[in-house]
Amino acid sequence: MKRVSVDIGGTFTDCFVAWGEQCVEGKALTTHHNLAVGFNDALADACRQLALTPQQLLPEVDSVRYATTLGTNALIERKGPRVGLLVTTGFKHTVPLSRARGYGEGLSEPEQMDIPNAARPDALVPIPMIREVRERVDYLGQVFWALDEDDVRLRIRELVDAGAQALVVMFTNSVVNPAHELRVREIFLEEYPAHMLGAVPVLLSHQVVGRKGEYARATSTIVDAFLHQIMYHGLGTLELNLRQQGYLKPMLVNHNSGGMAQLNSTDALQTVHSGPVSGIAASEYLAAAAELGNVVATDMGGTSFDIGIVVQGGLKFYDFNPVIDRWLVSVPMVHLVALGAGGGSIARYERMYKTVEIGPQSAGSDPGPACYDRGGQHPTVTDADLLLGYLDPKHYANGRIPLNVRRARQVMRDALCDELGLDVIEAAKLVKKQVDAAMANGIATELRTRGYEPKDFTVLAYGGNGPLHACGIASALGVSKVLAPPYSSTFSACGAGTVNQMHIHEMNTWTVLFNPNTRSFFGDFDAFNRGVEELERRGREDLVRQGLDPALIRYRLELDMRYGNQRVQTAVVTPLARLRSQRDVLQLMELFHARYGERFGEGSQSPETGVRINTLRVCAYVEQPSVRFASLAIRGEPLAPPEPVAWRECHFVGHDAPLQTAVYDDRARAEGTQIDGPAVITTRATTYLVEPGWTYRAVAQGGAWFLRR
Repeated sequence: MKRVSVDIGGTFTDCFVAWGEQCVEGKALTTHHNLAVGFNDALADACRQLALTPQQLLPEVDSVRYATTLGTNALIERKGPRVGLLVTTGFKHTVPLSRARGYGEGLSEPEQMDIPNAARPDALVPIPMIREVRERVDYLGQVFWALDEDDVRLRIRELVDAGAQALVVMFTNSVVNPAHELRVREIFLEEYPAHMLGAVPVLLSHQVVGRKGEYARATSTIVDAFLHQIMYHGLGTLELNLRQQGYLKPMLVNHNSGGMAQLNSTDALQTVHSGPVSGIAASEYLAAAAELGNVVATDMGGTSFDIGIVVQGGLKFYDFNPVIDRWLVSVPMVHLVALGAGGGSIARYERMYKTVEIGPQSAGSDPGPACYDRGGQHPTVTDADLLLGYLDPKHYANGRIPLNVRRARQVMRDALCDELGLDVIEAAKLVKKQVDAAMANGIATELRTRGYEPKDFTVLAYGGNGPLHACGIASALGVSKVLAPPYSSTFSACGAGTVNQMHIHEMNTWTVLFNPNTRSFFGDFDAFNRGVEELERRGREDLVRQGLDPALIRYRLELDMRYGNQRVQTAVVTPLARLRSQRDVLQLMELFHARYGERFGEGSQSPETGVRINTLRVCAYVEQPSVRFASLAIRGEPLAPPEPVAWRECHFVGHDAPLQTAVYDDRARAEGTQIDGPAVITTRATTYLVEPGWTYRAVAQGGAWFLRR
């Protein structure tokens, strides 16, 4: 297998290259002004380790896979086209009102509670760019008010004259009967052929989201339209960059659903958070291959700390209505929690509690932490790690980024020491203690809200800063072991190379499996099966369009189910591809009963209120060869560590005086090597910190366990 996988984060661009049996990692700073520059730098770094040039490597690989933050950055910076919106008459204010919750969605809990300062985000579609169209379809899909085509032409002209560069059509109940939305697109092309306006995208809500819920469907389509232009040009530029270096195959783009597709089969909305989701995909694959059981995936990069859960048995956690930036959308996205606790997260004085608060603001890659000496004005987690002695100022990032200790000390003193009444080292210790506690609290909260305990999970610590803070997080969490997986510094990029080409399609349904009023069971199997077949057809067309063999396509059926009229829905993965008998209905109800009990506690089920399916969801995919992970079990007698390459004083939380700490290089990653802390292991891609009271044990493929003594 020969493959290139790239994850572009807020601070670093990570490149993972599988070249036959050899795997190498490359890193470079993310260049937000032109992502292709950072991409080329990271790829060149990996190629040097293979004694190849990118021009020699790219024509030989089977695929280039790309996870990007381009859409995320565009939303944060509000860089996008002027979007016009057509809605059903009477629904003009659905989006501006934002269910009366828009002021708080996407904010932290303290910010949501600050009602006096509550403010909705700047609208992606201002009210003057919204037009009502005379039409109406009822909930059964029957036309209640025929589309007024003259009214449509008038409203389209008004939006174009107002400067609309993208057009969104969101009609009520269009997921049941999309005829009116489809006709609007035809009318637009009649009024404004492509040779008149060029490529003005017209996005229809039923094609972006297959579920009911006008607000979430509208915001999903609006975000998609807002990102369309920048994603088209940005990813198109990256694909052209690959062409110029000899790669002639289609570029593959990772999706936040845990799959990937070619650029021509990717919606802009599907790329948001695709990098961290790729890390969760790699964690799932590693957990199965290495028999780790339940794992909690933690990715500490330069900008954020991302948490995902992988439960033994293949149970996936999805957000079907995630909040992206400040908008509730309706797209199946692998569940993750992002905390502002990366290496570049800014530390500031918290006046109310007279302590240090970390993030969510980040210095990113430009200017970066103050110690990068590129103009950073605020102390960050990386500055604290440097002052505590964990980082080598001359060999950070394999020597590509020299660190300025004097600059880190100055910003720490100016921003925190005077306010806290502490010296620089004590302030840096407090920063480390706070950030480790915040990450541990995030993990504990995420697990316990889902009914799990941290002791029942293996914690994976990856990302550029994961192995550096692994012991501190584990100590704060109260667990006794942490695994830094193979290729830990580029693990999300590695994950981009493990996912399958996949598409997910959804459809609303009103399927009552058990009716408590008539005490009868569902029997219209043909109607149910027609819905599943339609979703399979859509997924099959998506994959065949990308040149994949129909015989290789596999399907997974998922159902959103509920008891009676409960608001809470539970996703159930069923092995039944079709319903053919009452026995199948009962089996499906038993699966839902078990899944509901796992989620809310045994005994909380209430089948007497009825059992209903609200959404059909089909995942169509083609399995791809993946990176092979070896067993990560500790085997045999430990090997003595190599001779340290240096000794230096390091400061640790809980120790008043500095401790003489051995410093090792890449030789310490040899399988079987055991080192008692305190110790620092500096490699070309990351730094491993073994704190006092902990033991480092290297395992296969460069993985390492941190074990509490």
